[in-house]
Amino acid sequence: MKKLARIWPVVTVLLMATPAFAQEAGGAAGGNSQAYIAIAKALGMAIAAAFCGTAQGRATAAACESFARNPGAAAAIRFALILALVLIESMALYVFAAFFIKIT
Repeated sequence: MKKLARIWPVVTVLLMATPAFAQEAGGAAGGNSQAYIAIAKALGMAIAAAFCGTAQGRATAAACESFARNPGAAAAIRFALILALVLIESMALYVFAAFFIKIT
């Protein structure tokens, strides 16, 4: 019952958010939409870069711990680390490219 008491305010706020931010009838979109697009691009890239940096740091820390625990598997750990870092960095580059392709 306590879980329901915690979830109910969140559900209420989510259900009320859509009508609260709805556009008025007959109104046109604001003229400063280009400013919002620029802010969205910057914010999205900042979030992607922050999470990529965090993921790369955690992957490197885990690899260093693995090297210390099992030095015999250094080659396999190094390969897995480099592959993981490449995939993490490519995600940031995909976000960077998507903002310039999709949001004009």
